[in-house]
Amino acid sequence: MSDTGVDAGKRRFLTLATSVVGGIGAAFWAIPYIASWRPSAKAKAAGAPVEADISSLKDGELMTVAWRGKPVWVIRRNKEMLDNLAKVDADELADPNSEDRQQPDYITGTARSQKPEIMVMVGSCTHLGCSPLFRPEHPAPDIDKNWKGGFFCPCHGSRFDLAGRVYKNVPAPTNLKVPPYRFEGDNTVVIGEDPVKTA
Repeated sequence: MSDTGVDAGKRRFLTLATSVVGGIGAAFWAIPYIASWRPSAKAKAAGAPVEADISSLKDGELMTVAWRGKPVWVIRRNKEMLDNLAKVDADELADPNSEDRQQPDYITGTARSQKPEIMVMVGSCTHLGCSPLFRPEHPAPDIDKNWKGGFFCPCHGSRFDLAGRVYKNVPAPTNLKVPPYRFEGDNTVVIGEDPVKTA
């Protein structure tokens, strides 16, 4: 077949125009498709840090804050609670020094907190995720004859002290988890963010 009578310039123009229109169409299809891979505003908010106003939290009280779909407890431990925490026999605890790393690196010591009087921890038992009961009173013979206050899981009987450290011979394998958190002033705890490092 002969190419006589075919305008080569027109053919190039039509080929180029078709390619451009096809490319634009592909872009209009691809942009929303790729954008759908990004997390939604709801998903971003679910993982975002949350602020807890602790100005009205009295000594010995616990408040619950929702973070990432989990209950996070903020407890203002009074002097008696801190004194009782020091009296817990380390031999009764499965991980008294928190070596299993259920907390950020900046959380150290027996109190497992940045400030001894303010405890922040995830309120889910490390056995099957039940929510333990806050039982600060002592003695509590229904839990243990040597109970110094802490958390008792009603689902399967796991026990934790007032720092969330797990006792031996209970179903829970590890201490209660301490989430990342920082203080913003004296009355606000930001859960889900590490403290700002200063040089």
